[in-house]
Amino acid sequence: MAALKGYGLCSMDSALHFPCPRPPFEGYKRRSSRWVSPKAAVVPNFHLPMRSLEVKNRTNTDDIKALRVITAIKTPYLPDGRFDLEAYDDLVNIQIQNGVEGVIVGGTTGEGQLMSWDEHIMLIGHTVNCFGGSIKVIGNTGSNSTREAIHATEQGFAVGMHAALHINPYYGKTSMDGIIAHFQSVMHMGPTIIYNVPGRTGQDIPSSAIIKLSRSPNLAGVKECVGNKRVEEYTESGIVVWSGNDDECHDSRWDYGATGVISVTSNLVPGLMRKLMFEGRNSALNEKLLPLMGWLFQEPNPIGLNTALAQLGVARPVFRLPYVPLPLAKRVEFVKMVEEIGREHFVGERDVQALDDDDFILIGRY
Repeated sequence: MAALKGYGLCSMDSALHFPCPRPPFEGYKRRSSRWVSPKAAVVPNFHLPMRSLEVKNRTNTDDIKALRVITAIKTPYLPDGRFDLEAYDDLVNIQIQNGVEGVIVGGTTGEGQLMSWDEHIMLIGHTVNCFGGSIKVIGNTGSNSTREAIHATEQGFAVGMHAALHINPYYGKTSMDGIIAHFQSVMHMGPTIIYNVPGRTGQDIPSSAIIKLSRSPNLAGVKECVGNKRVEEYTESGIVVWSGNDDECHDSRWDYGATGVISVTSNLVPGLMRKLMFEGRNSALNEKLLPLMGWLFQEPNPIGLNTALAQLGVARPVFRLPYVPLPLAKRVEFVKMVEEIGREHFVGERDVQALDDDDFILIGRY
């Protein structure tokens, strides 16, 4: 078989008569296999940050450092799965009335992981517009994608949030140098709280990384879930730290030097959590609240909180899957806890109920 024009027959394929490409001209030289980086990829800050200095400077990092009680606020839903903004507004107002100083919007408790970014930024903006003059709004704009974290943080500060909460990349974990580079990519935009929760991310942020990142004037502090020894290490190094574990926060505050707590329990009993952080050591109150804290976290957060707020009548019993309510026996336990602690200490005004299983609505598409 004659070779096709511009082709020869490869020796290994000659029996099958497969044509083999031939250089188009005699002077052809194979292109170097060495990859050369385009200039844009190696120029620091090639993309200018999308930020407003007017917005960024609205809250000083020191203002965030001074907060003692921050609530990781719940996001309630309508029966079709959309945000119930009326119920949300009531929840935030109750926090303000009980002396809570800041809210985390769209965090794990607020189910940011189940939101689109449009929903996420909208809720941050709504919270700022309605309550930004009365409480500090800290938007969870973290992501395991640095690109998404940058974009969301730009948008969060653009709509007026006072600070950002950032987590280290989860699931697709990176190196320590990668973690530091990830945080440095967002910290220049404004006050930042770094969230360390290895139980969810699968990777601890060591103190050596935090100490390096603390050179930035925008690091407000760390929400630390590893334990009180780590809390003490930071406070001795002059780094602000909030306990991320409600059941440890009393001792974190009064024995280990924590500034305060970023709390789930304060969704339910904001006044008591403020008392725990502001009024000195109170072992009796702490012991009184520990069973409630244990109940809240018997299943992954926010399952317990969502169930409790529905039982208290301050949020509709609507769950975005994959979260489902606690079983009836556990709901009965909560009714008894409310009676023991005192209904007057809990949010809402309705009598606490166990509810029937059929009262709950589970939403898969929203």
